[in-house]
Amino acid sequence: MGTVIAGPREEALPELPEVEMTRRHLESVLVGRVFESVEVNHLRTARHNSSPDEVSSRLTRRRVIDVGRHGKFLEVHLDDGQTMVAHLGMSGRWSVTDEEEIPHTHFVARLDDGSVVKFIDPRTFGFVAVYDEEDIAMSGLSRLGPDAWANPPTVDDLARRLEGRKAPIKALLLDQRPVSGLGNIYADEALHLSGIHPLTPGGDLGHDDLERLLAGVRQVLDAAIANGGTTLDDLAYLLPDGRAGENMARLRVYGRQEEPCLECGTPIERLVVRARSTHFCPTCQPAP
Repeated sequence: MGTVIAGPREEALPELPEVEMTRRHLESVLVGRVFESVEVNHLRTARHNSSPDEVSSRLTRRRVIDVGRHGKFLEVHLDDGQTMVAHLGMSGRWSVTDEEEIPHTHFVARLDDGSVVKFIDPRTFGFVAVYDEEDIAMSGLSRLGPDAWANPPTVDDLARRLEGRKAPIKALLLDQRPVSGLGNIYADEALHLSGIHPLTPGGDLGHDDLERLLAGVRQVLDAAIANGGTTLDDLAYLLPDGRAGENMARLRVYGRQEEPCLECGTPIERLVVRARSTHFCPTCQPAP
């Protein structure tokens, strides 16, 4: 049995839209294909299994049934019932291009049709693991909340998950247990769209607040996915075909400190919530 993921608090970029775009690209390459060989050359990349060799041996000669996603986690389901789970961390990305050498490549899979799939991760916060059903049940994956885009909670369900919670709603959105897939960018964007201050205690939100919040989450995720995700200036996130996401220019508050709010013109402010930079409009999102 592999080493399980410690918990569901995966807050780093990339977020749900970037992982969804990655999933779609990998799905087109992996489904129906067999892993002819797998090389893992960094211990941290394989840290949720016992060794890089265990990742390689569990994948080799296995056929891919489908490629799924839950929150920020990729789930590649194999023909023997195991699942390859991958997280991009802060700097990870997958590549399906023909480029032979890419720096910081820590995982290389050669498929039975000659395709080559690589995982590149300069900071090594990401990982690739292969789990059986028991591993998954013991991991943080089993404690993730409903997917914010593919299977969002209802207003009543989210209300139950937030009932009595005094923590700021921004922190709860990053927690991944009430709802999974949101990180710093899209939590800020959704809170702005819904007119909710990021420091509002989660348990204080009423039915109308949560209805607006869920609608805001859907709107920002739909837009980000349509635009290929958000690639920041560091270019850490790229699509598997090497292209950058185009959503950055469409962000409403994230990274726009002191710039005018697109709704009311008030300068965007920044505060820190649980060690995370948070952007909001003090007029559109009045303090609780």
